[in-house]
Amino acid sequence: MQTEQLLPDQMGLARAAILLAGGDVVAIPTETVYGLAGDARNGQAVARIYAAKGRPSFNPLIVHVPDLDAARPIAQITPEAEALAEAFWPGALTLVLPLRPDSGIASLVTAGLDTIAIRVPAHPVAQALLRLTGPLAAPSANASGRISPTSAAHVLDPDGGLDGRIAAILDAGPCAVGLESTILGWPGGRATLLRPGGIPAEAIAERLGRPLALHEADPTAPNAPGQLTSHYAPNATLRLDAVDPRGDETHVAFGQPGPFSLSETGDLAQAAARLFDTLRRADREGRPIAVAPIPDHGLGAAINDRLRRASAPRD
Repeated sequence: MQTEQLLPDQMGLARAAILLAGGDVVAIPTETVYGLAGDARNGQAVARIYAAKGRPSFNPLIVHVPDLDAARPIAQITPEAEALAEAFWPGALTLVLPLRPDSGIASLVTAGLDTIAIRVPAHPVAQALLRLTGPLAAPSANASGRISPTSAAHVLDPDGGLDGRIAAILDAGPCAVGLESTILGWPGGRATLLRPGGIPAEAIAERLGRPLALHEADPTAPNAPGQLTSHYAPNATLRLDAVDPRGDETHVAFGQPGPFSLSETGDLAQAAARLFDTLRRADREGRPIAVAPIPDHGLGAAINDRLRRASAPRD
């Protein structure tokens, strides 16, 4: 299969919509990372997402919709979830909510769970496409477990990319946020952080008026995406909290200049946007990677989550 490269214009959007309606999968831009989209109501299309990524079928997917009203027929929106949606949608927040029995969502999307992960992306191209297609299941557009893509070039990268394995990609340039969405659920009835991401947990807690509960994920039975122990991984090994790099290591810096600096000024938003691209560039050096300490608050918590998973032992 030859992967079509589409411009994010009217013709490109129309072509992507036609491919998706036919059950194909298309890489699309969001403000977080590029997603591998398929019709969330078409089981065959969803199966193609899992096959293209090599993703385990017990790992659920996020469904993307254009607005809160489009989410209502799919998920049971509780008052607390609605307040968060009104505050943070469109944006980098995914809510895990009870699935409506008549939602029409393919069972593969939820990996057999009675909940569904759903969000409204802010990217204008994703918004325009969703208004043509309806709900799209869209995990990150990369081979499962590898570094997430924040540009079209990453999606098509010969090392861990999907060129030739997907129908098309809508190329709208680099992603602004650069980290996957924050995922929030209500296991046991309490608002719980299931995955840190592009919206700091502190901002969500402030909106709710109380701290979020923290979830100890079971990587063998995830209840939301992004909970596998080894994930977002380069080929090289990673050493974290590395103040002084060793002679045989490529140093990923923070708060100081360098060829692989996440942010010369210590800006966490800049570091988040640069994280996956910097890891990819450092990986091409062919040496172990040493990553400088990252403050563990705000977006730093999400960055550290990705780095811990990237450095975890691999099967």
